[in-house]
Amino acid sequence: MGETKTYAGGCHCGQVRYEVETDLEPVVSCNCSICSKRGSLLAFASPDRFRALAGEETLTEYRFRSHAIAHLFCPTCGILSYSRGTTPDGRPMVAINVRTIDDIDIAELQPVAFDGRSL
Repeated sequence: MGETKTYAGGCHCGQVRYEVETDLEPVVSCNCSICSKRGSLLAFASPDRFRALAGEETLTEYRFRSHAIAHLFCPTCGILSYSRGTTPDGRPMVAINVRTIDDIDIAELQPVAFDGRSL
């Protein structure tokens, strides 16, 4: 398990900003219909380790299939920085799009494949 750090990130236009405490292990590469189309790499955090700093009230929400995850998009630039939902056992969680973390070097990560398409 990696070292827990506080990361800052947000959308392309800067309207949405957040901080999250996580260790970025694992980072998940999901092949479900929405993650594969947007190229997301995901890290997960409990809500107490996540802070929306700006723009949360303006986000556009999209839900599909089981409606368990609120995919939240910036209405200006269209970037999904994070989603809110529940884990399979019902606990609240925040899914961070790791690509929206400031100054992250994706090449240093080792994403773990997840077969969301089969769910």
